[in-house]
Amino acid sequence: MKIVVERKEEKFVLEARNEQGNTLIMDADEKIGGKGKGMRPMQLLLAAAGGCSSIDVLLILSKQKQEVKSYKVEVEGEKEKVEDHSEFRDIRLSFYLEGNIDPQKALNAVRLSVEKYCSVSKTLEKTAKVSYAVFVNGKEVK
Repeated sequence: MKIVVERKEEKFVLEARNEQGNTLIMDADEKIGGKGKGMRPMQLLLAAAGGCSSIDVLLILSKQKQEVKSYKVEVEGEKEKVEDHSEFRDIRLSFYLEGNIDPQKALNAVRLSVEKYCSVSKTLEKTAKVSYAVFVNGKEVK
């Protein structure tokens, strides 16, 4: 796997490109001169956790013939200063699904993703507590 990051504009507007040619724009915090033109790298970590889990969850539910009409995951992270850098200490994923879905199957799919399959979550859990909640058709699944 290879990613190339190239500066596109002064000061910190960067483009990341993968081997297939797909791109995304990154930028620094406006406090240090960023222009607000892209996600900051720590935001990308949260986005990656949400994306990785989403692929797992949607794949599992598809294999179980669950009809997902609407899907969204919100990812929140709390950082802590450690020496000269920050690390996530708490990450919470909230999954919102609508459709003809068995709530227990949705909960199990999320559990399998976050606790077993999602490489991003498994990497982040080395420094952060990763937790989740699941909502099916507006009701939290316990």
